[in-house]
Amino acid sequence: MAHIKVMSAGAVEAMVKALGAEFERESGHKVEIVSGIAGGLRERIAGGEQADLVILPPGAIDALDKEGRFVAGSRTDLGRTVTGVAVREGAPAPDISTPDAFKQALLNARVIAYTDPKAGGSSGNFFAGLLEKLGIAEAVNKKAIFGKRGYEVAQMVADGRAEIATTFISEILTVKGAKVVGPLPGALHNVNTYTAAIPAGGRNSEAAFALLRALTNPATARRWTAAGLEPAFLK
Repeated sequence: MAHIKVMSAGAVEAMVKALGAEFERESGHKVEIVSGIAGGLRERIAGGEQADLVILPPGAIDALDKEGRFVAGSRTDLGRTVTGVAVREGAPAPDISTPDAFKQALLNARVIAYTDPKAGGSSGNFFAGLLEKLGIAEAVNKKAIFGKRGYEVAQMVADGRAEIATTFISEILTVKGAKVVGPLPGALHNVNTYTAAIPAGGRNSEAAFALLRALTNPATARRWTAAGLEPAFLK
């Protein structure tokens, strides 16, 4: 029996936990999932923290791979999710049908929630840059509240603390009381892929490869889709 430590970005956490639990029951191996923001996990791994399977955006995987930290050929894309807009269940949905309409919705909202870009999360960094491009960063940030992770942001609208939230749809779907309005419109559309890799020198590489095969089993594709993630492992 192996103890498999998985370090995973939050956008795919729900599926990794669900499939990991099934893998535990079927294999007898123990799966420990350490979730967090991508930037923070990358720093921990670069600092020497050990894991048996790592799941991060491709850019973070690339940076670590250049340092020779992964088993050659182990990189595997898992899923893609998009940045979306959320409101509280039952609340009126803002018009986000065009970039201009979305911009106006942000200006009209009393409180807006998104992930703190200072925390190093992919969603927060993207949205902070988008606000700058739209020319409304100052106006929005005056009324913004921040979560460290996407599910916290979605929880803020579910609790009524924010009128609009934006984060990855796969994270919004995990929060009861939060409703997905839709993805960002038109040229604002943002897709993020999450890639798995097996660290070199790991003590449980064989078991980690088995878990990776379970995560990418084509039979799970519909479940990935239902969780707000396009299966990236299908050829």
